[in-house]
Amino acid sequence: MDWKTLTSLGRFKDIIMVLLRYGFDDLVDRLNIPGTTFMRKKSPIDQPLDTFERIRSACEELGPTFVKFGQMASLRPDLVPAALITELSKLQDDVAPVDIAQISEVIEKSTGKPLKETFAVFDVTPVAAASISQVHRGVLAVDGRIASVKVQRPGIRSKMRTDLDILAILAEQLHEHVEELNSFDLPNLVRLIKKTLLRELDFRSEARHMKIARIHAGEGADVYIPEVYEAYCSEHLLVMEFIQGAKLKDFKRESIADPELLARQGLVAAIDQILKHGFFHADPHPGNILIMPEGRMCLIDWGMTGRLSERDRHQLIGLLQAVLEKDGEAIVHALLRIGHAEAVIDQRALERDLLDILDIHFAVPIQDMNIGQLLMAITDLLRTYRLRLPPGLVIMIKALVAAEGTARRIYPELDVVSEAKTHISKLAAQRYTPESVLRRLRFTFTQLFSLQKEIPSRLESLLGKADRNELTLGFRHENLTGLIHTLENVASRVTFGIIIAAMIVGSSMIITTGVNPLLFGFPALGVIGYLFSGVLGMWLLINIIRGRKY
Repeated sequence: MDWKTLTSLGRFKDIIMVLLRYGFDDLVDRLNIPGTTFMRKKSPIDQPLDTFERIRSACEELGPTFVKFGQMASLRPDLVPAALITELSKLQDDVAPVDIAQISEVIEKSTGKPLKETFAVFDVTPVAAASISQVHRGVLAVDGRIASVKVQRPGIRSKMRTDLDILAILAEQLHEHVEELNSFDLPNLVRLIKKTLLRELDFRSEARHMKIARIHAGEGADVYIPEVYEAYCSEHLLVMEFIQGAKLKDFKRESIADPELLARQGLVAAIDQILKHGFFHADPHPGNILIMPEGRMCLIDWGMTGRLSERDRHQLIGLLQAVLEKDGEAIVHALLRIGHAEAVIDQRALERDLLDILDIHFAVPIQDMNIGQLLMAITDLLRTYRLRLPPGLVIMIKALVAAEGTARRIYPELDVVSEAKTHISKLAAQRYTPESVLRRLRFTFTQLFSLQKEIPSRLESLLGKADRNELTLGFRHENLTGLIHTLENVASRVTFGIIIAAMIVGSSMIITTGVNPLLFGFPALGVIGYLFSGVLGMWLLINIIRGRKY
């Protein structure tokens, strides 16, 4: 989808009008979009909102794609400011349910059977309705099990693809024309979220995630994962065990028999998912947690998950230990090993800034210390130093923030730091068990054995090329697209200006000759040359002024 096609879409015009209504005139102006003068006639909102509140409100008005985009952007503290993350976390995607006839059609198309043959009983009133799907309760006709039936909204995939294509082009344009937004790397953010969101639209992925989580949790786990009925699942349909319970966001603390135990179990389960198994729920907020009648916690909505390799987990354990022990030098060392520096980093300045953050957060009583806010502050600092963390690690930080917030919601007096420190120390000790050490040594010796066989042949090939003068060095230029584009524009305009000047000089020489035919008493060819060069010069001047390149 190119820029010309984009501007002809009605949906694109709707997006621009919403941006103008919420006061983002400057961004729209810098995009040089034709026809925005007529769109400005729509009156702006009459509410005292700050910039981040306007972004959230605009997302809510623009609908499902932008709501999900905002929610997923809130999981990326490495790319989005902390204040904006707080605002985007408030986004709600509760929407009006789809008519039951359309829902039945999706189910029947997915199962290949009439609705009554699949479900002996199907509740037409949805249990929940969100932007991408809605959930109904049903009774399986085969064995009478009660199931939660998650059905994708008809047509939502094509609508989201269109919106995401528009977002991708807008992000590229904003990145190119608005220098203040370059640090947020909008094109990369849109690409990452587009990939995640399109994956979430395939319910078979969520079914796989829940199956993996159940295997890791094991029997009798403190946190329960619903069973998936895979025989009924498809790209647009997810059928799973129905869990009787209330969402934590609507649950009253007084009704929990032992809130401290429940909070501790939830926090430990989240840490285990991240640091022990490397597969975790990416957004364990209170809306995605059910409290079962027996007081057990149940995690639902596994569309977004995170994955960490064993190496990532070991590095992360080292980082968390350094943070909890307030070791600035160790934190810098761990971050430089984990992250990717986009520029030369002043390590001493980074360490000083980290120690400032640690002092602020450790100044409160230990039971009041917020690990999540501390990690978010560190992530925000890394963005300033242009030290980019792997996406999986950043999503983990946001998941840990959500898990800590959930634990404190259940039992505010919980000493999160002590609980986390104790459990992280146990996981750290497991890295040095004889089995773990032996496995890593075996892997290292295998790599060395393979390498020692390859080194002689590679060295011989390298020396042979050097003897034959065939050894060359290659350079690759990256991130120069904007500079190349600017240089091409400059070269084009200089060339154009030289051509216009040459035409003026040539026309002047012809005027002095007095050759026929004449026009207005002067040689016609010279007069035409003057007119043509004047028109071209005026066009070039207007183009420069419109592009604000002066």
